[in-house]
Amino acid sequence: MSAVSLDGERLAGEIREQLRGRIEALARRGVTPGLGTVLVGDDGPSANYVAMKHRDCTELGMESHHVHLPADATQADVDAVVDRFNADDAVHAYLMQYPFPGHLDYEAALLRVDPAKDVDGLHPVNLGKLVQGIEAPLACTPAGIQYMLEAYDIPVKGAHVVIVGRGLTIGRPLANLLTLKRPGANAAVTVVHTGVSDLATQTRRADILIAAAGSPGLITADMVKSGAAVVAAGVSFSGRRLLSDVDDGVAEVAGWLSPRIGGVGPMTRAMLLRNTVAAAEGAAS
Repeated sequence: MSAVSLDGERLAGEIREQLRGRIEALARRGVTPGLGTVLVGDDGPSANYVAMKHRDCTELGMESHHVHLPADATQADVDAVVDRFNADDAVHAYLMQYPFPGHLDYEAALLRVDPAKDVDGLHPVNLGKLVQGIEAPLACTPAGIQYMLEAYDIPVKGAHVVIVGRGLTIGRPLANLLTLKRPGANAAVTVVHTGVSDLATQTRRADILIAAAGSPGLITADMVKSGAAVVAAGVSFSGRRLLSDVDDGVAEVAGWLSPRIGGVGPMTRAMLLRNTVAAAEGAAS
């Protein structure tokens, strides 16, 4: 068996094309969607990721607003940028690029963000609405994964989904999203992590396995049910090289597999754009 590749780059392109009409409709009303980013310090992968987000904005005719603070910035410096973006009508949605330098409190800064402008969907208000099934900005990587599964007609309703990783950005919101009683969800979801004994016993039960632990090569072929859909959502870096949680050998066992490059990453960025456009539409209504 050779897994079908879950082409996130292609799907992200389709999403961007869908957004063009909405952006043009806003332009006719004198509104240009604006995405803001806050980068603290000089983490190379973070800086590169932020740059890609702004290139996406330029391609679609959206505005981008960026603030780069030095690594020794204070919490007050970060709070000042958050307050500025909250008050700026041209910034419809924004994010603070994670990770922050260790002396700063990312959670405290996140609490200060206007939930309506939370493009990452990670503010406690928006996570709470997700739990309740109330419309709100969705966490981008989980939303992108759900979109990918639907686009490839991978059955989610009634399926057993195993998520390896319980982090705030993927594992926890994705578990809530896929258990909701709505199209593209309604699954039985198990959340595990690298501290679980005999992890392979859990992962082999999955119809859909989502690796989101940030542990390179964690998921090997012997840990995957034959024909399962496997989404490699967790990444880490060795220098400038992107490493996947999923070993290459999984492609010979899985029915579907997202690639290390061009898989989940483009989907996350596409959902950032979608959340920004939705925020602009909400502000304009």
